[in-house]
Amino acid sequence: MPPIVLGTRGSLLARTQTGHVADQLRAAGCDVTVEIIQTTGDADRESPIASLGRDGVFVHELEKALLEGRVDAAVHSCKDLPTTDTAGLIVVAVPPRVTPFDVLITLDGAKLEDLPPDAVIGTSSIRRVTQLKKLRPDLMTAPLRGNIDTRLQRVSSGEYAGIILAAAGLERVGQADRGVELLAPPRFWPAIAQGALAIQARADDHTVCEALARIDDPQSHRAVVAERKCLSSLAGGCLAPIGGYAVEGRGFLELTACVLDNTSDGVRRIDMTAAVEIAGMADDVALEMAARLGVRVAEGLREQGADAMLASMRAQQLPPE
Repeated sequence: MPPIVLGTRGSLLARTQTGHVADQLRAAGCDVTVEIIQTTGDADRESPIASLGRDGVFVHELEKALLEGRVDAAVHSCKDLPTTDTAGLIVVAVPPRVTPFDVLITLDGAKLEDLPPDAVIGTSSIRRVTQLKKLRPDLMTAPLRGNIDTRLQRVSSGEYAGIILAAAGLERVGQADRGVELLAPPRFWPAIAQGALAIQARADDHTVCEALARIDDPQSHRAVVAERKCLSSLAGGCLAPIGGYAVEGRGFLELTACVLDNTSDGVRRIDMTAAVEIAGMADDVALEMAARLGVRVAEGLREQGADAMLASMRAQQLPPE
């Protein structure tokens, strides 16, 4: 077959993680080239993401190039994908997931509990802002966008006392040592599908889909299907104040997800955990069970008032994920 053309965003992180995917495909016997596609989110690095008008601002141009046949596959950070599938496209592969949690970076190595009152933490994520307010209501937050180097520089220059980033991004660009404190559950919940990549292709391109499937990690794939199905069942996009994480062990897939809300009495968080047995199941059946698990967890959150909480957060128009 001719070389597989992988589409990617142009940021250092996107190019690096696409390079990892290309290397995996080459090791699996495929010839690969890479095409850089500029997205709306990359073209405007200053405006809040919500002001750009839609969910998936780091995805749509890549999907357009895929549908037009300019690329054969697109590599996305899975957490950037809208929860509604684009007609004609499918996620064929999810390579092995890396650390799914957030990490705090500070200038002097201080941990979250050691930061002084009114210290400014850089983040443009409503999920992170809300969880910070629950843990340290005396801290301040300020918007933060740009590539990883730009964000790290804003700490090094003293502009911010600290910033919060996805640990996966730092790992992939070789700067994991900059992290001071891992922010992990149950104290701090990550974005849905954080730390995972999604490789998308045209549904009718069976040759490319078969090649991409060689680098799929079934366990990672099941986890993100459960998480994303929960998110979509709550009618939440990648900008919603929802966190979650699925983990597999001893033949079971377990998913915990949470919904966050700012109230006059402080931050409210509800959560729900459920598990499903998948031992011995064929991959396609296990994926279906993962999706059902996501729906079940969403229903449990809805029974606790998730719909009203999400409506409240949308009305507050806080900075987006």
